[in-house]
Amino acid sequence: MTGVLLLKLLLAPTLVVASTLAGRRWGPRLAGILIVLPVVAGPILLIIYLEQGPTYLTAAATAATLGVVPLAAYAVVFATVARRHGWLVSLVASCGVVLAVDVLLTTVRVPPVAALGLAVLALAGAGLLLRRLPITTNDRAPAPPGWDLPARAVATALLVLLLTGLAGRLGPVWTGVLTPFPIALSVVCAFTTAQSGVTGLVALLRGVVPGLNGFALFCCVAAVATPLLGGAVALIAATVVAVLFAVGLQAVAARG
Repeated sequence: MTGVLLLKLLLAPTLVVASTLAGRRWGPRLAGILIVLPVVAGPILLIIYLEQGPTYLTAAATAATLGVVPLAAYAVVFATVARRHGWLVSLVASCGVVLAVDVLLTTVRVPPVAALGLAVLALAGAGLLLRRLPITTNDRAPAPPGWDLPARAVATALLVLLLTGLAGRLGPVWTGVLTPFPIALSVVCAFTTAQSGVTGLVALLRGVVPGLNGFALFCCVAAVATPLLGGAVALIAATVVAVLFAVGLQAVAARG
């Protein structure tokens, strides 16, 4: 029990902070790879597997794949509202949309591959809309404030504790749909909007949205592979696939 509690408190927040620091230290290329990796969803699904078993993991991972769809809406709403309002209004509006779509998705039952297809379509649409938003170029991004990393770590720990603690009551569908809820991303978007304006926000989201395909792929592979390989091996395989996707995505971006 103590070991699982430590996983809840430390694993995901540590991965979030480490990936953030690595991205800042070694530049945007590595940051682009790290942002695709399931540094929050991976630990959540691992803890769910340890506490609830493989059947629960399969259903939750399927729902988490579908839960990427609201993230596409989140990106578009945040960027659109931020053009006329501040970060707080944008944050409330975008999170409200995510919750509304999550409620609708709990009534949808599709296999993992179909959920992946819906997520990819939603992200493609969001990417198209974001590319149509005009932005100017910032020569230099502002330094992050001192509270940035602690806020990301605390927000991530709260999400992990909440979802894994309530998993037995929520059920696998609600747990899975809420797993991708953009708590850490909200911290980043709010900070970027406040410091860099809409230009910085849109530039950020244009990089984040394509990477979310890797997140959806991770959840889909975990859902498909768990009945075949078991939860632990399935999560490892899903992580490897997500890493390969991230590296490939960055290679394509570098050529462009």
